[in-house]
Amino acid sequence: MVVNPWAYRWSDSDWQGVDILGQVIYELHIGTFTREGTFDAAARELEELKRLGITLIELMPIAEFPGRWNWGYDGVGLYAPAHVYGDAEALKRSVDVAHRYGIGVILDVVYNHLGPDGNYLKEYSDDYFSDRYKTDWGESPNFDGPGSKEVREFFIRNACYWIAEFHLDGLRLDATQNIYDSSSLHILSEISEKARDVAGKRRIVLIGENEPQDVVCLAPVEKGGYGLDALWNDDFHHSATVALTGRREAYYMDYRGEPQEFISSIKSGFLYQGQHYKWQKQPRGTAVTREPASAFVLFTQNHDQVANSLYGERIHAMTSPSRYRTITALMLLAPETPMLFMGQEFGASTPFLYFADHGDRILAENVHQGRKDFLSQFPSYGSDKSQDRVPDPCAPSTFERSRLDLSERESNARIYLLHRDLLCIRQEDRVIAAQRRDRIDGAVIGPNAFIIRFFGEDRSDRLLVVNLGAQFEYKPSPEPLLAPVNDGSWKLVWSSDDPRYGGPGITNPCSKSGWRLAAESAVFFSSVNIQKRRL
Repeated sequence: MVVNPWAYRWSDSDWQGVDILGQVIYELHIGTFTREGTFDAAARELEELKRLGITLIELMPIAEFPGRWNWGYDGVGLYAPAHVYGDAEALKRSVDVAHRYGIGVILDVVYNHLGPDGNYLKEYSDDYFSDRYKTDWGESPNFDGPGSKEVREFFIRNACYWIAEFHLDGLRLDATQNIYDSSSLHILSEISEKARDVAGKRRIVLIGENEPQDVVCLAPVEKGGYGLDALWNDDFHHSATVALTGRREAYYMDYRGEPQEFISSIKSGFLYQGQHYKWQKQPRGTAVTREPASAFVLFTQNHDQVANSLYGERIHAMTSPSRYRTITALMLLAPETPMLFMGQEFGASTPFLYFADHGDRILAENVHQGRKDFLSQFPSYGSDKSQDRVPDPCAPSTFERSRLDLSERESNARIYLLHRDLLCIRQEDRVIAAQRRDRIDGAVIGPNAFIIRFFGEDRSDRLLVVNLGAQFEYKPSPEPLLAPVNDGSWKLVWSSDDPRYGGPGITNPCSKSGWRLAAESAVFFSSVNIQKRRL
């Protein structure tokens, strides 16, 4: 196919781009987000996402792949939007519509490996890949060996291509820990510089997935970093999963899901900043210092973690509705950058499974076996009966079952309203919207209960009280963070127990004698200054 890159007439000349501060990210897979599975169909849903409170779409990888479906991470045609989703102009139309609604769009790109089927780069040169490094998914691109200059250019220009030609607002870089480069200027640093250059006056955001959670990714390029704006925070996800499910196997074993972990995540970004990590039998993480809260992306679902279960289950199906509401409130009101995975906002009943359509029978069988081997790291998935139930990624039913049913926005209206109301608070409450990690504090007040206090200007403070366990009384309450401002009081603003969300009913847990917290609940307060009120 020959594409004229200048044929499309853009209507977003006034669009200035996006900054990481203030974003609410929505991760989606084009092929399963709608029944049609196309760019144009996704664009028709943008108005509703705007109404929900989404500000930034993160498209899972769209690079061309062989077959009828793929979850994106087996792309091989890096410069071609996958034809099953529509042509290049369809992608441009969808970005144009997003900008019309004030929504940014970033693209997940995979520069640590290419897919196992249809990768023809070696037909042109043996220099594209290196045998010096190993990844879990295939050969590593050659970014620092003989012949690497042209290979680097190929990938750097690809990043710039998406930004320049498709007006995308940034990139999410997959598994950056497996992008190997010993050059004086790391390939990620160069991508960061060149992508921002090609964007011109338009602001873009670059977000990384980095399993070791290394803050060098966030440091400016001129200071030896990679110049990224944010990193995914797996620590928060793992703590939340343990708190919601009680499950502590495999890579969840180093988390307890206890109040202190959530306070530390909110205050300090990552939990592991160099401590020993039993699962990996080595230290994990580096020190977080002055990085802003917006540089840490919080989530309780994403494509990996949902698909990395036997049935592709969403986390709300693995816990109680009240506990899920509570964790959702914590994530959406925290100063970090929140991310929702498509369908999360309405409690999607559909799973999200690992799917890839490989025509070669032997490859398909190997991929299925590889999926079984991966899931066997969880002892509960390692039994013969569980292994027999691992879905075949190449089966049409695996892909079809993963398609969202958007009518559940209405049938699951309570959970949808929960997310919309919390995102409204996040946008309109000036103290929460400030996203100041340096202006919060927290305290554990019970076995499963904790508080987060947000310090606003002019002592206009906010208070989030969370209880993940049974009903709990804190009377008296000798915790200074619970003290109201200037002999004032706390005004109840929001409760996860609101019947509109399916809760049992709102009760104010704060009284003169102390606090009585409802089971599995979160409540949000604003300060009332009596002295100012009298004036």
